[in-house]
Amino acid sequence: MTRGKRTQAAELEVRLLREGIIESRHQVQAVVCDDRGRVLSVAGNSETATFVRSALKPFQALSVIATGTLERYELSDRDLAIICSSHQGTIEQVRQVFNILWRSDIDASILQCPIPEGKSSRLQYNCSGKHAGMLAVCQQRHWPLNTYLQHNHPVQQLIFGKVAELLKMPAAEFIHAHDDCGAPTYLLQLGQMAALYAQLASGQNLDMERIVRAMTHHPTMVAGTGEFDTELMRLTEGELVSKAGAEGVQCIGRTGEGMGIAIKVMDGAKRAKYAVAIHVLQQMGWIDPSVAEILTESFMTLGKFKRLEVIGELSIL
Repeated sequence: MTRGKRTQAAELEVRLLREGIIESRHQVQAVVCDDRGRVLSVAGNSETATFVRSALKPFQALSVIATGTLERYELSDRDLAIICSSHQGTIEQVRQVFNILWRSDIDASILQCPIPEGKSSRLQYNCSGKHAGMLAVCQQRHWPLNTYLQHNHPVQQLIFGKVAELLKMPAAEFIHAHDDCGAPTYLLQLGQMAALYAQLASGQNLDMERIVRAMTHHPTMVAGTGEFDTELMRLTEGELVSKAGAEGVQCIGRTGEGMGIAIKVMDGAKRAKYAVAIHVLQQMGWIDPSVAEILTESFMTLGKFKRLEVIGELSIL
């Protein structure tokens, strides 16, 4: 995963300022890799391991394309985008998830993701699109539906195999655990996450190119209006593909260039990862000043009296 011997540098720090006075601090690590897994720049340690959480979703969605499920059930790019999503549970998004199940002839009661607090349906859970995609693959392959979340289920082994293949790692070396939605997630190094997103955005693989097109053409499906992933992809008009993960994980790829960024806020704070993403994207020259200004106003200005600032820079290796 390294370009040279050095794989670490000073971490970034996000400060919450209340009328200019520091109130809170968050320590953050970030890594930039190319699509060959070489670490190009870093803040923190590229070998820091954390669960990839929902940033794994575009790679879980590969199973829908690789098995021919997309064509078998005539699913669209909007369907593919909601499969990659952590959505808000809006009517539009829920209908898109239902469309996948309806076309695959699967009853919504088979979904095993939780019902969100205060809601009435599993379809409204933020990971329901991913679950619907997994079930569609199971239906197409005549695999059991009721056990689709078990790590040894064929659909999970298919996903697992795809990730292992991309990272060129033996499957036995991966550590897995259950995500909050019940599906398996994996413990990955930040450099591995950045390398995955570099490959996703490289344009060298037709299946991943299809996923990037779906996400960037339908950003509202991926998160929702006002959410960071949606707004970043909308503002950059297909130049960046972005997917958040829980506990301070954020991954971004630059389309056509084979470069990816992975960010981890060490205390899991959501607000800090967006601040660092904006900071790093500016340092890398991946967003222009007008986009940076809009994102800063939305995600770093926290009301009348509070704002976030990022201290530190990526170190080039």
